[in-house]
Amino acid sequence: MQEQSTEASDPYYEARRAEIAALAERCGPDDPIPTVEYTEQEHEVWQLVCGKLAARHRSDATTEFLDAAECLAIPQGGVPQLRDVSGRIESLSGFRFRSAPALVPFRQFCSGLADSAFHSTQYLRHPNTPFYTADPDMLHDVVGHGNALASKRFAHLYRLAGEAAARVESEAALQFIAKVFWFTLECGLIRERGKSKAYGATIVSSYGELNHFRDADIRPLKLESLADVDYDISTYQSILFEADSMNQLEDTVGSFWDTCDDNTIEALLAESAAGLVQVP
Repeated sequence: MQEQSTEASDPYYEARRAEIAALAERCGPDDPIPTVEYTEQEHEVWQLVCGKLAARHRSDATTEFLDAAECLAIPQGGVPQLRDVSGRIESLSGFRFRSAPALVPFRQFCSGLADSAFHSTQYLRHPNTPFYTADPDMLHDVVGHGNALASKRFAHLYRLAGEAAARVESEAALQFIAKVFWFTLECGLIRERGKSKAYGATIVSSYGELNHFRDADIRPLKLESLADVDYDISTYQSILFEADSMNQLEDTVGSFWDTCDDNTIEALLAESAAGLVQVP
């Protein structure tokens, strides 16, 4: 069962989160990532979650993600400094982190991706709900996205997503790019050796999602199939999309982000609305 957030009823947690967010708010895009002095409780949450996730990744994560995670080697014994993890990712793929006080608007987020920068929070989820959070935190950003960004292949897809968002002007086109991002880099699966394996950051950073994702309605990854599918970021996903391989993910999604514009996305959405595209 999905855990319920207790953040709103805990004034100490709210104050602590605001304290860490304030560090990011005072930090310019070119300033060094601020140092956070984490509490013993925060180190314990990090250690608990990372230990559980590492064990599940070996059986439930894709090979490309596992190889990247091995290269990045995020410390599991306590919360690392985001600046240190950022430096390691940059040496592996050219990507880096920027400190963010909270979830940033998608267009701003993608502007960073186009510049090989990922906006990451530095606060942790509430200690009473360590295995799932609907609101992105540092565990989601670093363990989920950070490990993927240590892969040059995944990093290239993130960069293409950012460039695509910068290219379009209409809100409909931007929202479709966001939807493709959600069902791939956030919640994507790849078929490996006859089994569904996760690479999407929302799944691989959540022990709860890793327990749930194979119960979802898993469909083949086809861009036209995404047009009429809605999603809810506040709960486990009932519909997921699976690529046949890493190559197919790059060919399908990478090629789309590399070439899409307002006109091509408008045409795809119009075909779907007219029933010319068969959606499973």
